[in-house]
This record gives sequence, C-alpha cells and structure tokens, in this order.
Amino acid sequence: MRRWLSWLIIGMMGWVLAACQELPWAFLNPSGASPTPSPPVAPTHTEAPNPTATPAATAPAVITLWLPPQFDPANETPAAQLLQQRLLQFMSENPGVIVKVRVKTSSGPGGLLDSLAAASAAAPAAVPGVVALSRADLENAALKGLIYPLDDAFPQGLDQDWLGYARSLGTIQERLFGLPFAGDAYALVYRPAALGSPPTSWEDLLVRGRAIAFAGNDALTTLVLYLGAGGKVQNGQGLPTLEQEALLEVFTLYAEGGRRGVFPNWVTTLQSDGQVWQTFLERRADGALTWSSNYLTDLPTDAVIHPIPALNGSAYTLANGWVWAISDPDPQRRVLSTRLAAYLSTSEFLATWTQAAGYLPTRLSVLNAWNDANLRDALSQIILSAHILPPNPVLDSLRPVLSFATQQVLKQQTDPLSAASAAVEQLRRP
Repeated sequence: MRRWLSWLIIGMMGWVLAACQELPWAFLNPSGASPTPSPPVAPTHTEAPNPTATPAATAPAVITLWLPPQFDPANETPAAQLLQQRLLQFMSENPGVIVKVRVKTSSGPGGLLDSLAAASAAAPAAVPGVVALSRADLENAALKGLIYPLDDAFPQGLDQDWLGYARSLGTIQERLFGLPFAGDAYALVYRPAALGSPPTSWEDLLVRGRAIAFAGNDALTTLVLYLGAGGKVQNGQGLPTLEQEALLEVFTLYAEGGRRGVFPNWVTTLQSDGQVWQTFLERRADGALTWSSNYLTDLPTDAVIHPIPALNGSAYTLANGWVWAISDPDPQRRVLSTRLAAYLSTSEFLATWTQAAGYLPTRLSVLNAWNDANLRDALSQIILSAHILPPNPVLDSLRPVLSFATQQVLKQQTDPLSAASAAVEQLRRP
C-alpha cells in the first residue's frame, strides 16, 4: 500500500510539471514581463526616386482625393461606377493604402480652390493628396503655391500620346502642374434635318437662315471668333489687348446674322452655357455654340457636333478641362498621391470613363478607343483646332469689354465699326 501511494504522488508531481510547461508566458509571469528580445533594427528611410516606389509605412497610408460633385464616385451613373471601381483597384494593387474621397463644390466659397487655400494656411493636415482642378483653378493654385509641380515625376513631360490642348491644360509657365483627365471644347451643335449638310463657312450658315443660339450676354463666343480671325489678346508685354480689324470682322458677322435671323435678338438674354443648351433642347434654335460636354452628356439623336466654322483661315476653338493636381505636403505620401493621379490618367481607364462621363479625350490612344467612328472623326477635327483659354488676368480684363460690345451690336444699338473701335480704346485706358 505504501509503495502504491509513493508511485501515485510521484506521478501527480510529473503531471503538474508537464502542465506548467504548456501554459502561456504571461500566465506564469503575471507582471507581463517577457524575455528580453534582440534589439530591433532601425528601418532605413530613403527618398523615393519616382512615383512607382512605395514609401515604407507601418500604418495604412491615407490619400485624400477632392472632387467636384460631377465626379463623385457615389453618384449612380456609369461614369461614377467606373471611377469607384478604379479607386478600389488602386487600393487592391497597393496594399496598405486607403483612398478617401471628399466632394467639394466646383467654385466659390467652400469650393475646391477656396478650401485648398484655407486648409494650406490653417490646417495642413487637412490638405488633400490629390485634387481635381479646372484649368482656371489650376493656374491660381500654382501661382499661389498650393500645389506641387510634377517635373520630377515626369522629367520628360507628357509624351506625344497626350493631345496638344491637353498638355497645355496641365502646364503653367512651362512647368507641369497637372495630369489632364477630362477635356471640353467650344463647338457647333446642330440638327441636320433643319440645317442640312455640314456647314463649310459662316456664309454657308447665314444663307440657310436658321437660328443659332449662343450666350449673347457673355464674351466667350466673341472671344472664340475673334481669336479665330487672327486677333491677339496680349501685347509684347503680356498685357491684355484687342485688335480692331479682327474684332470688326466678328461684329460684322453678328450684324449680318441678326439681319438674316440667324442670331435673333433674344440671344442677348442668354447669359450662361446652360441656358444656351436648354434653348437648343427646347427647339427654339436649330444650332448652338456650346461646350462639347453638353452634347456628349446628352447625345441627342437628332443632332450632331461639328467644328465652329472659321472666320478667317483655319478652324479655331477654345478648350477647357480638368486635371489631377498634387497638393500633399508630406514628401513620402506625395509619391503615393502622384501614383494615384497617374493611375487615374491611364489610357486603359480614360478610354471607357471619358465616353461614360461625356468629356473629350485627353490622349490620342483614348480618342482612338472611342466606339462611334463618326463621333470620333468629328471630335478629332474639334480637338485639332482647340487651344486653351487665355490666362486668368487677361480674361478678367477682356470679358466685360467684349460682353458689352457684343450686346451693343446684337441689339443694333451701334454699328460694328463703332463697337470695335470703342472696345479697343476702352481696353487701352488705364
């Protein structure tokens, strides 16, 4: 019996020791101390040489993307769904990177440029990594130092696949500040059933006598026609200027168009492009001088888009658009932001997105990928004649002068020569 008890006690002690060896270290050492580990190796940080190199980070890298409402990926449109899928794909291909979207109004207080300036001055941590900017806002943002040039990331600039007008959209004072992703151009939209074959000249349109709508209470149409007639808007010192001969040619067209009913008096009540397009859709006019995005968004089945006929020489029009700009103040995170902007500007993505969103292609390969051959050919002609708008200060000086003179001629309150002469002299006054 004693021998049996001895073996039992020895067995129980062995079982207890074996069980203790399998318990976690924290349970056996309630203080929480652990065996002293080997000293950690300090990570080596190097500056990323290009936008394809990912900065080392232990926490998720967050890139904030600011967009105007029309590009909101939460919209229930095919273009929004494509953008949302593209952002998800970027995060999937870049583990540890999170893209957060913030929607801001396009302009004015609280808009993209206004918010960017406010954040840069008062809350640098709230500055976005990537922001979508119009050409006018890109110019202001670059001159105010709110965004970073992309010359280091793209030392050769944008290659030849980028269309000429698009390369100009992203360039400020010969430096690259944005990657163009959406284009827009001023064009003629008309109904072939009413106007017939494609017009070859303004005289051709005047003979047909059908009403053509444009914002007669604005300077844009006059500026397009004036530049197409060979007029200059800046002198040798870069100051705003107007030339009487070219301006007289435009105002003579207005006077003759008014006499033939092509430019009815009611065009002077139209102040915005939105009003022009609505007038066209309501069939008050059979043609309209408008931005291409209106036509490409609606694609009315009874209308076609065509380059604006030239007044003198080759066709000419003005282009606008949107670019991705980089504003992230953190150098390492800025590399990721630049990569995101480039990812959202590839031909692969833009080939489908521009068609769905109703914007002009910014790359030749994107234009060639458009499905409708007739539309592609028409847009090619428009794009070849497209030039970006003059600098903001020049536009600010020209707009009121040209708008007033245009109104005077269309309302037949003065003759073309007097209007052109007065506009030139008004701009010369200090």
